[in-house]
Amino acid sequence: MTLEQTGALPRLADRSPEITGAEIAGSLVPPSQFEHASFESYRPDHDYPSQAEAVATLKLFAKSWEPQRPAGLFSRNRRKVEAMKPGVYLDGGFGVGKTHLLAALWHEAPGPKYFGTFIEYTALVGALGYAGAVDLLRGSTLISIDEFELDDPGDTMMMTRMLGELVASGTRIAATSNTPPNALGEGRFAASDFLREIQSLSSNFQTIRIDGLDYRRRDTTGTAITVDRADYDRALAAMAGRGETVTSDGFQDLIAHLATVHPSRYIKMIEGVDVIGLTDVEVLHDQMAALRLVAFIDRVYDAEIPVVQTGVPLSEVFDDEMLGGGYRKKYLRSTSRMIALTAGELPPHDD
Repeated sequence: MTLEQTGALPRLADRSPEITGAEIAGSLVPPSQFEHASFESYRPDHDYPSQAEAVATLKLFAKSWEPQRPAGLFSRNRRKVEAMKPGVYLDGGFGVGKTHLLAALWHEAPGPKYFGTFIEYTALVGALGYAGAVDLLRGSTLISIDEFELDDPGDTMMMTRMLGELVASGTRIAATSNTPPNALGEGRFAASDFLREIQSLSSNFQTIRIDGLDYRRRDTTGTAITVDRADYDRALAAMAGRGETVTSDGFQDLIAHLATVHPSRYIKMIEGVDVIGLTDVEVLHDQMAALRLVAFIDRVYDAEIPVVQTGVPLSEVFDDEMLGGGYRKKYLRSTSRMIALTAGELPPHDD
């Protein structure tokens, strides 16, 4: 009898958490792996000078929060700070450290300040209403937006309008972006496309180009680790026996459940979970289901929760049509994350 049949482990599919606007706002901080990110801990690749140049530019941007000293009003450095635009856009490919630098800049700013993904800010608007979200964010020194989504024109226009109001009130903006439908290119997003999509707000952004190789050297042609059912049951039972909070779901059950939960609440679905188990993983052919999985995996990856799975390797869940379409970059990023999440070693056999 399997663990699911005995009811020995809880299921994510049984969790339908609610989340308030205050909880969303309270969660708008860098992910745990960037809790201590700084400009000093960023390691520029000397083969790509733009990385060190990006750090220097962001340090200058951060000087806008330093108290002004009368003796330095006419200094060359002060003139550079005043000339900088109120927004910066970090333009680069996979693994060049955009999120690290975005978090480092956030840490430099005095409060109140916010750091989140595009979907978290739109969720805030959904919870508080447009006016309520603007009122909450108004007066902040910095709004950091990691992976600015450009897939939905309505959400993009709403965020552009909101950021425009915040910039007008003195807030500074820092952003990276995600891939819009039908964007070409592997692993990077063109700054010109980002600026075109945000339209009236684009004049407020200075583009900071960050070239380089993926520092993790991720191989999106690799394969997520999958195990047979006996090893799956053994591994999860051993982890639960050590006191870890382990969940076990059928893959299709979880996919169906994700459709009933707003992506802003995925973070609460996995709250307190140490290990996620998924059985009978199979290829997805529905794009909406695939995009919900991408959003879910992003939250799991940020929370650094390992995944144990059976069935088709998670790195192969997106069908060929999806991988050849406009969301290709999203799927490739999610694939690399699922490979990383399944790479942990299983507990040894109790022979």
